Amino acid sequence: MSVQFEYFYGNEAEQFSFYRIPKLLITSPVFKRLSDGAKQLCGLMLDRMFLSVKNGCVDEHN
Repeated sequence: MSVQFEYFYGNEAEQFSFYRIPKLLITSPVFKRLSDGAKQLCGLMLDRMFLSVKNGCVDEHN
């Protein structure tokens, strides 16, 4: 049984949303003991922070 995958061309890949996770969380020995779930949570929290900044929801300390 073979699996067929569709290719994406040009801007078609932009139909997907992504969470950005800092490389430092993956590559640095400092964060080695941090669980994958915790690293994903960092990406989710960064996404929410960027959305808040985009919508002007910041305090006097940014």
